[in-house]
Formats: sequence, C-alpha cells, structure tokens
Amino acid sequence: MDDLKKIAGQLIMVRLFGTELDADTAAFMAQNGVRGACLFRQNMQDATQLTRLTSALRDVMGPEALIALDQEGGAVVRSTWVPAPPSAMALGAANDPELARAVGAAVARAVRSLGFNWNFAPVLDLNNNPHNPVIAERSFGADPQTATRIALAWMEGSQSEGVACCVKHFPGHGDTHVDSHRALPTVDKPLAELERFEFAPFRMAAQGEYPAPAMMTAHIVYPAIDAEYPATMSRPILTGILREQWKYEGVIITDGMDMHAIAHRFGVGQAAVRSLVAGADMVMAIGSRDTQIETIDAIAAAIASGELPMIEVKARLARLAKLAAAHPAGGVARPGAGIAVPASCEVMADAAPGADEAPIYTTDIDDRALMARAWQRGLSSMGAVRRPAAGSRVRLVARQDVVSDGVSEAGVPAASIAASLAQLFEVELVTFADPDTFDWNALPQDGRFTILASTSRRRHAPHLRATWHPDLHLALWNPYQALDFDAPALMTYGFAAPALAAVNAWLAGEIEATGHCPVPGF
Repeated sequence: MDDLKKIAGQLIMVRLFGTELDADTAAFMAQNGVRGACLFRQNMQDATQLTRLTSALRDVMGPEALIALDQEGGAVVRSTWVPAPPSAMALGAANDPELARAVGAAVARAVRSLGFNWNFAPVLDLNNNPHNPVIAERSFGADPQTATRIALAWMEGSQSEGVACCVKHFPGHGDTHVDSHRALPTVDKPLAELERFEFAPFRMAAQGEYPAPAMMTAHIVYPAIDAEYPATMSRPILTGILREQWKYEGVIITDGMDMHAIAHRFGVGQAAVRSLVAGADMVMAIGSRDTQIETIDAIAAAIASGELPMIEVKARLARLAKLAAAHPAGGVARPGAGIAVPASCEVMADAAPGADEAPIYTTDIDDRALMARAWQRGLSSMGAVRRPAAGSRVRLVARQDVVSDGVSEAGVPAASIAASLAQLFEVELVTFADPDTFDWNALPQDGRFTILASTSRRRHAPHLRATWHPDLHLALWNPYQALDFDAPALMTYGFAAPALAAVNAWLAGEIEATGHCPVPGF
C-alpha cells in the first residue's frame, strides 16, 4: 500500500501552513510522492523568503515539481510586492489583446522569478450575473468571443515566459449568485444555452491553435448534464464533454476540495476519488494535514480496488509530467522572452517602484510602467462625471477597512484612498464600519464635493441605494456597484496602488477614462 500511496500522492496538490518548509511537512511530501504545492498569501513575506521556500519545495518534490499560486490580477493576487497587474475586467474594458498579452507575460516574469511554474489564471468565466458574489471583475467580460480573445492573449503572454496557465472555472462560474467557497451553486440552464455561452470560452481554450495547458474545474451543478454531481465530480462533464467531445489533452485539476461546496457535502477522500474517476488529473487537497492524509489513503485504496484503474492513473501521471517538463520550476526569470511591449503601453517615467518596492528581477521597473498604463487603459466612466477643481475641498466617504474574503486580498483602507486624493485636494475623510448603519443624511451640507469610494466586492443594499447621493462614485472593486447609485461613477476594477494613481491622473485632467465596461448594463 505504501507504493500506491506514493502514486496517490502524485495526484494531489497540497497547501502549506507557514512561510518555511518544516521538516515534518517535507517528510510527509517525500514519503507520499507529493509533487504539487499551492502557496497562498499566508506563505509569503517577501521575495527572499518566498524564493527560499519554493527552492526548498523543488528540492523535496523533484524535477517534476508543480509550484502554483493564484496571480490573476486585481484583487486576486498572492505576491503583492511585484508589479500589480490589472484585473481581468480592466483588461476587458481596455479591449486590447496586445496589451493583455504584455500583461500576461509580465505577470509570468514576476512569479517565475519567485520560483513558480504554474499560475491558476486566467479566469474564463463570463460574468453576466450582476449579483455574482465571487467572479465579477475577475472575468474578462460577458461576450464569449471578445472576453476569450483577451483572456487567451493573456495566456499566450504567460506561456511565452515559461509559466503554465490554468484556465478556470470549467465549465463556467459566471452566472451564479452563490460563492462555491460557501455553498454549492447550480446553473440550471438548457444544454444549448450552456454550449452557446458558458462553455464557449473553454471550448475555444481547449480546441485552439495553442490549447490551454490546464483547466480548473468548477464546484457547480449543471442539471442539464449531471443533476447528481458538481462538475468537479461529474464524469459526463469532465470525460464526456472535455475529453471525448472536445478532445482536450491538457491537465484537469480540481478547485480546492476544502471549499464548502464539496467539503460540506461529500467526504474529502471519496470526493477526491470521485473527481479522479470523473476525469480529473490532480486534486487540490488544500485542507488540513488530516484531510490530505485521508485523500491519499482514499486514492490509494481506489487504485488497489480497481475503482481507479491503473491504466487511467498512468495517463494522468503522464499528463502531469508533460506539464512539468514543458514548464520546469526553476526560479530564474527569463527577461523579455519574446513579448514586446506594444507602443500603446508606453507610460510616464513616474511608474518606478517606491522605497518599499525594490526591483526583484531584471524587467521589474519596465513591468511596473506597463501595469500602470494598463490600469489607466481600463479606467471607465458612467454618467456625467466631473472633476473637482484642483485644491478643492473634498469629502471622501469610505469603509474604514475591508478584510480579505478568503479569495481576494484585503481591500484598500480608507486612509490610503484619502492620502492618494490629498495629492490633489483638501480632503476630509468620513469612514464607517457598517454601511447599513451609516446615515448619509448626517453629512454636513457645506458645499464639499463628496466622493464615495466602494472598496469591497459586495453590492450595496437597496436602502443605501435610495439614500446615498455622492457627487462622484469611485467603484474601486466590483464595477456593478456603479449601478447601485444614481450618481456618476469611475470604475477601476481593482484597488491596487496603480489603480488609485489612474484615478488621480483622471482627476488631474492628465488622462480620460477610455475603457468600456465589458458587461451588460453600462
């Protein structure tokens, strides 16, 4: 059984629970043949620590190591000190494939310099549901052709720099009103509609000239295909559609099996087995050590019993080995490998890193300039936006702090936005902890130009929409929030420092908001 456990261990990806590879975790990985690790923000302090950790992982997992992270851009980034990429929807708003390709390449250069060879991006979900609680600006848009063209250009850029992409969340998480981290969503649409809309980007990614090297599954039930199991555990979806109909030959990896959509309904071991039997090549066993052990034991038992035939196991191992061989984990960036920054990406010289953002690889400064321009290109407006005069008295209303929701990084603090605006105006900051109890009508009627900054992904409640009346709404995260108020709005699709800089450039009259929000309603 120990030999089977070493095989089973190659079919899972684990998470770590610290910033160093301790001896116990290293022994567990070596004893069980684990070749995949996904790192999160909790595993990262700075470039020196992180490259030491990824190097230690390579030493333990060997030449076929797969070291992954979620560096999508916007709010979903794990390494926060590298050049900050715009969100997918910001690039969708810019609608420039060459810009997207350059950004994808820059993201890859940064993560490769830190020792990663697999990035769980880009998102191919088409966000056509304004109340989607988890996708929103992570999507490139709502039109299948346009969004996919931009997303696959981003992927091509990443591939050119030696980092494997993993498109997600097959077969589509865009039209849900439930977060699969919290519960099990259902997309109850006829098959013909799914094929026309949700499936389209993934089909193009599977069957294109340069197919996506990997796809991540969605923990979502699609009753038109399989009313019993979510896609992650559905053989009709993973094998029937992806492998047999679309002839996809890349790696299929599950989303995190610790997510409530799976963990609260199925035992972790049996869920892992069911996913592999359905057609997945690798299971994201990113729960506790106990659940990782339970997963390995269940997979080994399934191989021993024949429930998971050895011939299928060997095919899965071969696909994983091929992915690792094509994108070896090395930790050394390949600056400028085949991606030229388009003329439309030229930026001003003030995009250099700050004192706490020292360059960490050869093209770091150039890539920061690229990212700054990309954020500017995505900046979009709604309604009759107007700029306060320079030096005006401005009131900023914002939530004091926004904690991480477990998927995204923590939102920007109100004080940071105020400091940014203070470069142009005399700013009075008004904060709230709970928007439901904040009384907009209590604000002084003193002639100040009032700016509301929305700094979370959550939509505003109906009673807030009826009573809040800003002069300008900065939708710094979810663009659908711009629809919540009868007020002119600027949409950045993210809250990173270069997004705030783009807002300032617009407020100062240096640029116009030329992006076009790529989802219905705007």
